[in-house]
Amino acid sequence: MNELLRLEHIQKIYGNGGGVTRAIDDISFSVSSGEFLGIMGASGSGKTTLLNCISTIDTVSAGSILLEGRDITQLKPKELARFRRENLGFIFQDFNLLDTLTVGENIALALTINKVPPGQIDGQVQQMADALNIGDILSKFPYQISGGQKQRCACARAMINHPKLILADEPTGALDSHASQMLLGTLESMNQQMGATIVMVTHDAFTASYTERILFLRDGAVFSELRRGNDSRKQFFEKILDVLTMMGGGTVDVR
Repeated sequence: MNELLRLEHIQKIYGNGGGVTRAIDDISFSVSSGEFLGIMGASGSGKTTLLNCISTIDTVSAGSILLEGRDITQLKPKELARFRRENLGFIFQDFNLLDTLTVGENIALALTINKVPPGQIDGQVQQMADALNIGDILSKFPYQISGGQKQRCACARAMINHPKLILADEPTGALDSHASQMLLGTLESMNQQMGATIVMVTHDAFTASYTERILFLRDGAVFSELRRGNDSRKQFFEKILDVLTMMGGGTVDVR
């Protein structure tokens, strides 16, 4: 697979003088097009900060982040919003849906912002919603649907513009176990059937077992890397728990 994203010696430093905190400390890795990558670590390990740096929400203190060879750390402030709109899709723990818009309108909003002709929007929204099994709730408002349906709506919104990269921050964090499993199946389908490249931050070993590769962070640095290969999901899950135990958290830090 072709390389889509490359991080080279990324650092994120907060404070100055004697109060310096290295949230990210010299991290380098790459993500292939079509890959499903998980990022795990205890609270304060730097994983959300790392995701924010990739999304250009946070600026890096040193290093470079290249998307298809373009160094996004060099983008000017006026270029950042356009870059995010054209290249990135986001899935958040708390859904970030607009309560005054229907499910269909929430999904369509991304197309409207990107100035897609109005005559093309309804068809694209229906097609994406059908692919994620929410085609029958497009006229409902977020308060009328379940948490799992809200998150699939968020997935549809993230995918509707066919972004190069999907960034998911604890996407199962607000869901019960049944809704979590359904969402993970949706993310797996987005990756395998739709070709989405996904970078997902999670605390949860079960959630992480759906990915192809995991980077484990500790104190702002990469502690270990684990690839699923030909393992079953159960085998991969057990290996994830082994790494978490080796990191010192055992299974206590899983959720």
